[in-house]
Amino acid sequence: MAKTRQTSKSHRKGSDRRWSRKVNTESTFPEEGLFKQDARTIARSMASKKVSPKGIGSGIKMVQFFINRGGKNLPAKQKRELEKAKKILQEKNEKQKKSARGYRRLGF
Repeated sequence: MAKTRQTSKSHRKGSDRRWSRKVNTESTFPEEGLFKQDARTIARSMASKKVSPKGIGSGIKMVQFFINRGGKNLPAKQKRELEKAKKILQEKNEKQKKSARGYRRLGF
């Protein structure tokens, strides 16, 4: 007797499969069409307090979320630009952390 395999709810095809469509955020406000621009523009905007009030880390997370959300449907050129923007943000974040550590060492 052959067993039939049941698919879990998360593996079903259809509208409920894409949970990321339902994600809404109150803390970040990227401008419309931002993720279709060049890497420097994306990084500059994501580093701003208006878009990422909690800091550069939240901007990095947002870019990564967009890459993940796009998945296979994200064009290669756009994905490259987003990865570049993420790298720029990571470097800026590291630089900011290093300067903060040095500032603390001086006793301020």
